[in-house]
Amino acid sequence: MTVAVRRRGGLPEAVPSTPAPMLEVVDMHVRFDAVHAVRGVSFSVTQGESFGIVGESGSGKSTVLRAVAGLNSGWSGAIRIAGDAVGPRRERGFYKRVQMVFQDPYGSLHPRHTVDRVLAEPLAIHGLGDAEARIERVLRDVGLGPAFRFRYPHQLSGGQRQRVAVARALILEPSLLLLDEPTSALDVSVQAEILNLLTRLRAEHGLTFVLVTHNLAVVAHMCERLAVMNQGRIVEELTVEQLRAAEPREPYTRQLLRASLGYDREAARNLETFD
Repeated sequence: MTVAVRRRGGLPEAVPSTPAPMLEVVDMHVRFDAVHAVRGVSFSVTQGESFGIVGESGSGKSTVLRAVAGLNSGWSGAIRIAGDAVGPRRERGFYKRVQMVFQDPYGSLHPRHTVDRVLAEPLAIHGLGDAEARIERVLRDVGLGPAFRFRYPHQLSGGQRQRVAVARALILEPSLLLLDEPTSALDVSVQAEILNLLTRLRAEHGLTFVLVTHNLAVVAHMCERLAVMNQGRIVEELTVEQLRAAEPREPYTRQLLRASLGYDREAARNLETFD
């Protein structure tokens, strides 16, 4: 680890330096015409961490993720990747460091492209050689063998398609992976497989995750910390330990937690709207 040296009483003392966060978002605002979708959102994610962003539909969580990914240029504020500021328009090299896995494995893959072409295209765009070895390696990493290489999306199950989407994100060897509801479009029986796959890949590749979901159980399984969003704002940050212990600070988070436990007639009757 890199160390800084300071003097104390005339003697040198080694002090571990604090690494720059892998991702910093500062005072982000996103507007769509008259809709103020994201309002002053700030958070940071350390290298190797898995950070969740949760909230109900329309809370702005996916909008934040798309702005970080460079898919929405209509934002203001600051975004820094490993200490480097990025603007609304990204250089090609940005996408070697940051990749995204989308919610819908049926819509995120071109129906007329084979798995081989899906994986070869980013390598060609970035001028990376040794495509054969890279494609075979990443297919093994996501639990698909060479038999899947020349299949089309319609020949794959939903879970297999999402594995291909994960492989496409990994083939450029990024350091930050943005996950937008990566299991919500899958059968319940397949969801755990994809979550376990992502957990293993994070450990093997030293990845940093930012996971957007409405499912608190997924966050508890995947993340160390989370931010809770409502009406375009972050209302609370807490650790997964606090979430598991049902110790949120804010009333909205407590309501979200109760809702995640299943339908409760009394809770539904006392439902509050938070602005």
